[in-house]
Amino acid sequence: MEPRVPSRNESFSHAWRAEILLEPPLIAPARQYVYPQQVEEVERGALQVQVVPKEEAPFLATFALGFAEPSLPHGIWSCPDPHQICAVAGGYAYIVNVRQPDVWQQVPYRPVTALCVVPTHRLLVFAGFHSLCALGSNGSAWETERLSWEGLRITDVEPDTLSGLGWDLMTDTEVPFTVELQTGRHSGGAGPH
Repeated sequence: MEPRVPSRNESFSHAWRAEILLEPPLIAPARQYVYPQQVEEVERGALQVQVVPKEEAPFLATFALGFAEPSLPHGIWSCPDPHQICAVAGGYAYIVNVRQPDVWQQVPYRPVTALCVVPTHRLLVFAGFHSLCALGSNGSAWETERLSWEGLRITDVEPDTLSGLGWDLMTDTEVPFTVELQTGRHSGGAGPH
Protein backbone atom coordinates (compact mmCIF):
# COMPACT_ATOMS: atom_id res chain seq x y z
CA MET A 1 0.00 0.00 0.00
CA GLU A 2 1.36 3.41 -0.98
CA PRO A 3 1.66 5.80 1.98
CA ARG A 4 -0.76 8.65 1.57
CA VAL A 5 0.07 12.25 2.39
CA PRO A 6 -1.87 13.19 5.55
CA SER A 7 -3.92 16.37 5.72
CA ARG A 8 -3.35 18.99 8.36
CA ASN A 9 -5.78 21.70 9.45
CA GLU A 10 -5.09 23.91 12.45
CA SER A 11 -7.87 26.48 11.98
CA PHE A 12 -8.74 26.61 15.70
CA SER A 13 -6.30 27.91 18.31
CA HIS A 14 -4.83 24.99 20.22
CA ALA A 15 -2.62 24.18 23.21
CA TRP A 16 -0.41 21.63 21.46
CA ARG A 17 2.06 21.04 18.66
CA ALA A 18 1.91 17.88 16.59
CA GLU A 19 4.04 16.17 14.01
CA ILE A 20 2.66 13.50 11.69
CA LEU A 21 5.26 10.74 11.45
CA LEU A 22 5.70 8.76 8.26
CA GLU A 23 7.87 6.22 10.11
CA PRO A 24 8.05 5.24 13.80
CA PRO A 25 10.47 7.48 15.71
CA LEU A 26 13.96 6.18 16.47
CA ILE A 27 13.52 7.27 20.07
CA ALA A 28 9.88 7.20 21.14
CA PRO A 29 8.58 9.29 24.03
CA ALA A 30 7.86 7.50 27.31
CA ARG A 31 4.12 7.98 26.89
CA GLN A 32 2.59 6.01 24.02
CA TYR A 33 -1.09 5.45 23.21
CA VAL A 34 -2.89 3.33 20.63
CA TYR A 35 -6.44 4.18 19.54
CA PRO A 36 -8.70 2.29 19.82
CA GLN A 37 -7.11 0.57 22.80
CA GLN A 38 -8.48 -2.89 21.96
CA VAL A 39 -6.38 -3.08 18.78
CA GLU A 40 -4.02 -6.02 19.18
CA GLU A 41 -1.68 -5.12 16.36
CA VAL A 42 -1.17 -1.81 14.61
CA GLU A 43 -1.49 -2.43 10.90
CA ARG A 44 0.26 -0.72 8.06
CA GLY A 45 -1.29 2.60 7.22
CA ALA A 46 -1.97 3.60 10.82
CA LEU A 47 -1.55 7.31 11.51
CA GLN A 48 1.27 8.07 13.95
CA VAL A 49 1.42 11.51 15.54
CA GLN A 50 3.89 12.90 18.04
CA VAL A 51 1.91 15.33 20.20
CA VAL A 52 3.52 17.97 22.41
CA PRO A 53 0.94 19.56 24.75
CA LYS A 54 1.86 23.01 26.08
CA GLU A 55 1.95 21.97 29.74
CA GLU A 56 2.41 18.18 29.63
CA ALA A 57 5.01 15.66 28.50
CA PRO A 58 4.95 14.71 24.81
CA PHE A 59 3.35 11.45 23.70
CA LEU A 60 3.19 9.23 20.66
CA ALA A 61 -0.34 8.52 19.42
CA THR A 62 -1.03 5.70 16.97
CA PHE A 63 -4.45 5.73 15.31
CA ALA A 64 -5.72 2.53 13.70
CA LEU A 65 -6.57 2.83 10.04
CA GLY A 66 -10.23 2.57 9.14
CA PHE A 67 -10.08 2.02 5.37
CA ALA A 68 -7.28 2.19 2.82
CA GLU A 69 -9.55 4.14 0.43
CA PRO A 70 -7.50 7.23 -0.59
CA SER A 71 -10.56 9.49 -0.92
CA LEU A 72 -11.30 9.26 2.82
CA PRO A 73 -9.90 11.87 5.23
CA HIS A 74 -6.50 11.09 6.76
CA GLY A 75 -4.59 13.53 8.97
CA ILE A 76 -4.98 15.86 11.96
CA TRP A 77 -7.27 18.78 12.74
CA SER A 78 -7.44 21.21 15.62
CA CYS A 79 -10.72 21.18 17.56
CA PRO A 80 -12.91 23.92 19.01
CA ASP A 81 -11.60 22.86 22.46
CA PRO A 82 -7.92 23.94 22.44
CA HIS A 83 -6.95 20.88 24.52
CA GLN A 84 -8.23 18.38 21.97
CA ILE A 85 -6.78 17.06 18.74
CA CYS A 86 -8.76 15.29 16.02
CA ALA A 87 -6.92 12.55 14.16
CA VAL A 88 -8.53 10.79 11.21
CA ALA A 89 -6.99 7.59 9.88
CA GLY A 90 -8.65 6.33 6.71
CA GLY A 91 -12.04 7.69 7.73
CA TYR A 92 -11.91 6.64 11.42
CA ALA A 93 -11.99 9.88 13.45
CA TYR A 94 -10.61 10.10 16.97
CA ILE A 95 -10.87 13.05 19.41
CA VAL A 96 -8.14 13.00 22.07
CA ASN A 97 -7.66 15.22 25.13
CA VAL A 98 -3.95 16.13 24.92
CA ARG A 99 -3.74 16.77 28.69
CA GLN A 100 -5.12 13.27 29.40
CA PRO A 101 -4.49 11.12 26.31
CA ASP A 102 -6.38 8.20 27.82
CA VAL A 103 -9.54 10.38 27.59
CA TRP A 104 -10.74 10.06 24.01
CA GLN A 105 -13.72 9.27 21.85
CA GLN A 106 -14.29 7.95 18.36
CA VAL A 107 -16.72 9.72 16.04
CA PRO A 108 -19.54 7.21 15.42
CA TYR A 109 -19.41 7.40 11.61
CA ARG A 110 -17.35 4.59 10.15
CA PRO A 111 -16.16 6.02 7.93
CA VAL A 112 -16.17 9.77 8.21
CA THR A 113 -16.31 10.75 4.55
CA ALA A 114 -15.45 14.46 4.94
CA LEU A 115 -14.66 17.11 7.55
CA CYS A 116 -15.66 20.74 7.49
CA VAL A 117 -14.17 23.42 9.78
CA VAL A 118 -16.63 26.19 10.73
CA PRO A 119 -14.63 28.71 12.80
CA THR A 120 -17.49 31.25 13.03
CA HIS A 121 -19.58 28.75 15.03
CA ARG A 122 -16.57 26.98 16.57
CA LEU A 123 -17.62 23.66 15.01
CA LEU A 124 -15.84 20.75 13.43
CA VAL A 125 -18.46 19.01 11.23
CA PHE A 126 -18.14 15.34 10.28
CA ALA A 127 -19.96 13.81 7.32
CA GLY A 128 -20.96 10.17 7.13
CA PHE A 129 -22.87 8.37 4.40
CA HIS A 130 -26.28 9.43 5.79
CA SER A 131 -25.95 12.39 8.14
CA LEU A 132 -23.70 15.03 9.72
CA CYS A 133 -22.56 15.57 13.30
CA ALA A 134 -20.70 18.49 14.85
CA LEU A 135 -18.13 18.83 17.61
CA GLY A 136 -18.17 22.11 19.53
CA SER A 137 -16.13 23.61 22.37
CA ASN A 138 -18.10 21.58 24.94
CA GLY A 139 -18.21 18.26 23.08
CA SER A 140 -20.92 16.98 20.78
CA ALA A 141 -22.96 19.95 19.49
CA TRP A 142 -25.58 18.23 17.30
CA GLU A 143 -26.34 15.47 14.81
CA THR A 144 -28.69 15.81 11.88
CA GLU A 145 -31.41 13.40 11.00
CA ARG A 146 -30.81 11.29 7.93
CA LEU A 147 -30.04 13.48 4.87
CA SER A 148 -29.39 10.79 2.27
CA TRP A 149 -30.09 7.17 1.40
CA GLU A 150 -26.40 6.55 0.80
CA GLY A 151 -23.87 9.32 0.26
CA LEU A 152 -23.87 13.05 0.79
CA ARG A 153 -21.70 15.98 -0.15
CA ILE A 154 -21.14 19.30 1.60
CA THR A 155 -21.22 21.98 -1.09
CA ASP A 156 -21.21 25.32 0.75
CA VAL A 157 -20.83 26.89 4.20
CA GLU A 158 -22.34 30.30 4.84
CA PRO A 159 -22.36 32.31 8.09
CA ASP A 160 -25.26 30.37 9.66
CA THR A 161 -25.95 27.42 7.35
CA LEU A 162 -24.27 24.52 5.67
CA SER A 163 -25.57 23.25 2.33
CA GLY A 164 -25.11 19.99 0.54
CA LEU A 165 -26.57 17.23 -1.59
CA GLY A 166 -27.94 13.86 -0.49
CA TRP A 167 -28.69 10.95 -2.80
CA ASP A 168 -32.33 9.90 -3.21
CA LEU A 169 -32.86 6.20 -3.96
CA MET A 170 -36.34 6.67 -5.43
CA THR A 171 -35.32 9.20 -8.09
CA ASP A 172 -31.59 8.34 -8.37
CA THR A 173 -30.75 12.04 -8.06
CA GLU A 174 -28.99 14.26 -5.58
CA VAL A 175 -31.39 16.34 -3.48
CA PRO A 176 -30.25 19.62 -1.86
CA PHE A 177 -30.34 20.13 1.90
CA THR A 178 -29.55 22.98 4.28
CA VAL A 179 -28.45 22.60 7.91
CA GLU A 180 -28.66 25.33 10.57
CA LEU A 181 -25.17 25.46 12.12
CA GLN A 182 -26.48 26.57 15.52
CA THR A 183 -28.92 23.66 16.01
CA GLY A 184 -28.29 20.97 13.39
CA ARG A 185 -31.90 21.21 12.16
CA HIS A 186 -32.22 20.71 8.45
CA SER A 187 -34.52 21.19 5.53
CA GLY A 188 -34.47 19.17 2.33
CA GLY A 189 -32.36 16.11 1.79
CA ALA A 190 -33.42 12.56 1.06
CA GLY A 191 -33.57 9.27 2.87
CA PRO A 192 -35.94 6.87 4.56
CA HIS A 193 -38.01 8.68 7.18
